Amino acid sequence: MAPLIALEEHFDTSLFPSDALHENLPSHLTERLHDLGEGRIKNLDAGKTSLQVLSHIGCWTPVKECVESNDRLAAACRQYPDRFAGFAQLPMQDPQAAVKELERTVRELRFVGALLNNHTEDGSMYDDQKFWPVFERAVELDVPIYIHPTYPAENMERHYKGSFSPGAAIMMSTAGWGWHSETGLHILRLFASGLFDKYPKLKIVIGHMGELLPYMLDRIIHSSRNWGKFERDLRTVWRENIWVTSSGMFTLPPLECLLKMSSADHVMFSVDYPFSSTETGLQFVEEIEKSGLFNKEQFEGFCHGNAEKLLKVDIAGK
Repeated sequence: MAPLIALEEHFDTSLFPSDALHENLPSHLTERLHDLGEGRIKNLDAGKTSLQVLSHIGCWTPVKECVESNDRLAAACRQYPDRFAGFAQLPMQDPQAAVKELERTVRELRFVGALLNNHTEDGSMYDDQKFWPVFERAVELDVPIYIHPTYPAENMERHYKGSFSPGAAIMMSTAGWGWHSETGLHILRLFASGLFDKYPKLKIVIGHMGELLPYMLDRIIHSSRNWGKFERDLRTVWRENIWVTSSGMFTLPPLECLLKMSSADHVMFSVDYPFSSTETGLQFVEEIEKSGLFNKEQFEGFCHGNAEKLLKVDIAGK
């Protein structure tokens, strides 16, 4: 079995205002989110995960709390340098502060990039040019930005309320649909805004087998010819600027679809720990290896090689 690097793996500091969903998590998940020590290492060992790239669970992001959260993550990475790496949490509602914190965490704390909520607390997405200095700095630092689903802002919630239970509304707005459709939409908005023409070397990561985009990609690309004039078309941007992880999805059909639409060297393993278990991730990797979807080189790339190139880490040398 090839070594494994997992990129969408979460922790919680309890520094930020909580939300109803996380307040009601089963106790074992809450314990795992708060554990940055030996318990987490044991779970990594159980799933044969060599390196876990940690990021804070999605929440709103005051500047002071972001800085403290990143410092705590850096301390955990220093304690377990062979097992943990860090994605910064950035206060995107304050783009200048976010630029400063990205610079600090990469240059001083040795983080390998940043993981951003899919939108700010007021629902703003990052196609607005006021956010672009963050992407510009990521290009200068040569680190990726991982765009991760978050809970709908107040002005989005009406899309998920109807003649059904509150529980159905919550799940449709999150893991059942909204998390993924909203993140996929965000990628399209970034393309339509011209961001990838402005920063052609920008590296964006999304999870969950592509946040619904691979299935629809050909149709979207066809329609995008009417979106404006771009130096680099959507297919080029998808293949050159977007990396995709398998986080939280453990069946072969979505992966097969993704591989038909993406270069295999832009597809990477992830678990979505602790919301999915490292053991489940390992079982899926074993199933993938048997499936023949990858050749040997591509499989090793999926497990660790693609992430090593993107993040500039070397697990063999750790």
